Amino acid sequence: MNPGPAHHLEARDLHAGYGARRVLHGVSARFGRGWAAIVGANGTGKTTLLRALAGLLPPSAGEVRLDGVALAQMSARARGLRIAWLAQLGEVSGELTVRETVALGRLPQLGPFGSPGPADDAAVAAALQAAGCAGWAERPLLELSGGERQRALLARALATGAPVLLLDEPTAHLDPPQQVTLVRLLRRLAATHTVVTVMHDLPLALAADRVLLLDAGGLRADAPAADPALHAAIAACFGGAVHIGWRDGRAAVEPVL
Repeated sequence: MNPGPAHHLEARDLHAGYGARRVLHGVSARFGRGWAAIVGANGTGKTTLLRALAGLLPPSAGEVRLDGVALAQMSARARGLRIAWLAQLGEVSGELTVRETVALGRLPQLGPFGSPGPADDAAVAAALQAAGCAGWAERPLLELSGGERQRALLARALATGAPVLLLDEPTAHLDPPQQVTLVRLLRRLAATHTVVTVMHDLPLALAADRVLLLDAGGLRADAPAADPALHAAIAACFGGAVHIGWRDGRAAVEPVL
């Protein structure tokens, strides 16, 4: 598969928060083709960083740039063509089927007055297959379990065709076999996309190419997933509650009781 051109998303000295509450403090990071996982304790700014990278949360200082262009200078549609977003707790409403929900991901491609054609139908079908929900594409979204709904919303993000995927807790509500399937999908996507995920499950996060550790709104570490210094920093940020090793090419995360 031809990976195509790499797309670069960059945070430059990023400060962001909500009202008077400052969450991020001078975060700088650059993302290209591959899978980067953001980890950290609760309340350290992981989702805030991802929302700022998506252009959904304007920074109070610093900036986010995509392929050298500031997100603040891009229209919502231009961002939607290049960046796909999956929220941590995706909201659903109405009586749309899974297929109809996934088809909403094509809106940036179609514009306000476009009509879907064969290419859009093919993109929806491919996204349904990739996310493992083609078998129940005609079911109403509101009738699905939490895990099924999460996979449908992931398919909607994939259907955009955007080269940058920002996914907040994509494994939420999934059982262990589904989590493994999703991680395998993320690894395949990383060959052709810029994939950035927020992950609470450390063993799954350490399957990424690279891990960023946030602590108190700052970037504590940014390193390949197998880096022992990264493992030590994660253990320290979690108060020594976990120990991370690397055996047979895989992360071994153990609780310290």
